[in-house]
Amino acid sequence: MPVEPVEPPPTRWVFGDPGRFDPDDDLVGIGADLEPGTLLAAYRRGMFPMPVDDRGGPMYWFSPVERGVLPLDGLVVSRSLRRAVRDFEIRVDTALPEVIDACADPRRPSGWIDRDIRSAYLRLHDLGWVHSVEAWRAGVLEGGLYGVAIGGLFAGESMFHRARDASKVALVGLVDLLRDEHADDRLVDTQWVTPHLASLGVRPMPRQEYLARLPALLTVPPPRRLTS
Repeated sequence: MPVEPVEPPPTRWVFGDPGRFDPDDDLVGIGADLEPGTLLAAYRRGMFPMPVDDRGGPMYWFSPVERGVLPLDGLVVSRSLRRAVRDFEIRVDTALPEVIDACADPRRPSGWIDRDIRSAYLRLHDLGWVHSVEAWRAGVLEGGLYGVAIGGLFAGESMFHRARDASKVALVGLVDLLRDEHADDRLVDTQWVTPHLASLGVRPMPRQEYLARLPALLTVPPPRRLTS
């Protein structure tokens, strides 16, 4: 039977009106906390957190002016990636702490996942909102990603690979898991567009368009293959 996500107590913080975000700035808020109710309230308003230093300063909240999004029918799978998919086994939620730790590896450039972020998303996972999609080969975790699933929105947080194409295989696996009778109403949010993600079909969506689509996305039934 599907496991329904558990709604946490509501946040004590009041977020600003998304319609009044600075149209030229991805940064839209500073402060608040990382309680489950706060995180869910933020995602439901088109925002996500990211620390900007490792000295325990306030949390920063972003809503990119140009959002990176991947419609499920927009995924680009090259011939070589299609071959690579056959070499891996896709698993869901069997190694979320390991996936987060691999994404947080301090040797990676532009690392941003700290201890507080790790703890916060593990708590959201315990409530049924955060999931990892993992690429395994010969019993070894070679790549993966994790993110927040709310209705028809999968808000990707980070991905990693230890073997060539393993993170791409995890993304292919995610899209496959989201393909159901509501596939046309689902969207993968990648936060920003990078050249790597663009090669896989991720495209920019203006903030206002993203925010306009968000209410309908949130009403879509959660993907059973992620929550069962």
